[in-house]
Amino acid sequence: MTDKQASGVQVPDDLAQVGFVFGAYGVAGWVRIRPFSEDADALLSVKTWWIDKPTLHDVDVKQCKLHGGDVVAQLVGVTDRNVAEALKGAAVSIPRSRFPVLSEDEFYWTELIGLDVENLQGESLGTVTDMMSNGPQSILRIKPAESAEAAPDDAAQERLIPFVEAFIIKVDKAAKKITVDWGLDY
Repeated sequence: MTDKQASGVQVPDDLAQVGFVFGAYGVAGWVRIRPFSEDADALLSVKTWWIDKPTLHDVDVKQCKLHGGDVVAQLVGVTDRNVAEALKGAAVSIPRSRFPVLSEDEFYWTELIGLDVENLQGESLGTVTDMMSNGPQSILRIKPAESAEAAPDDAAQERLIPFVEAFIIKVDKAAKKITVDWGLDY
């Protein structure tokens, strides 16, 4: 834990954003959450979330379930549609330590952000700055490594690499490195 406090409660130092409030669901105060993962396991398994609207605070989850690609939830203290609508746009976070355990070949997006990316030839492609989904797969967003020879006006473009077996050779969390089958000129 950290010494940060919200509403008199200790704020976990390993909070990770797992989605955001997309809007209200129904008239009884339920909220619709757009999760950052397809299966939303972390949201569905943890009974206390942290929401940053109006300020960062913890909220207990009475009920939650998948609904289409979203999660709908009934939160303690959110009693009607107006209160639920007021939360629209709020970040929803949970402590990383409460995430469900994954198998060895699965990763949470938060584990990949910040890792260096190198191709099979040993060339640095940059660092993972973010992840996104195009529906069928996740995509690494990579900020290219700074080159000593590059002129200031040669701003390198962000690389987008699908996070699929055909391109991802190895993820080594201990070495903070992802090895990919991807050329510098792609």
